[in-house]
Amino acid sequence: MKPDAKTRAYLSEIGRRGGRRSRRRLTPEDARDMVRVREARKAFRTYYAQCFWFIRPDWRITREEVPEVARGLRKYGGRKGFELAARLCP
Repeated sequence: MKPDAKTRAYLSEIGRRGGRRSRRRLTPEDARDMVRVREARKAFRTYYAQCFWFIRPDWRITREEVPEVARGLRKYGGRKGFELAARLCP
């Protein structure tokens, strides 16, 4: 079932409004920090059993904890973990 023209116009308008509101300006440094945090969270989940077994599994990683994740990867993550830690903390 295809929406009629009135419904399409309504959906288009609310989508346009939402897009305008959700746009934000990030500095390059903030964008890099967001990527680092996302990668640190992914690494934490991937290497949890090997490197982070002593930490609660629901630990919320923020920008301040990224160096701690990198330290654990360097110490217990083997070669792949060491290389990943190098990308997290340049």
